[in-house]
Amino acid sequence: MSWHPALVGSAMLRHDDVRDTDLLLLPERVVVLHGPAGSILRLCDGSRGVPEIVKELAERFPGAPVADEVPDFLDRLRGEGWLR
Repeated sequence: MSWHPALVGSAMLRHDDVRDTDLLLLPERVVVLHGPAGSILRLCDGSRGVPEIVKELAERFPGAPVADEVPDFLDRLRGEGWLR
């Protein structure tokens, strides 16, 4: 069975209009997201497997090394305890 990543219940993804950047809000911590990280996390709603997320991002960002980098990025966030 494929992993369908989703933010843990205590995490919220928000956009800061003042800084024009995405933020991951966690208990007692705020993570400033850079580059396409917010776009990637918006797809992590538990309904898509990693291959579907990679496919959608590859369509949005042609030529980007999505297949190589996104699974590793998601694994790192799961290791931090931010994705389930």
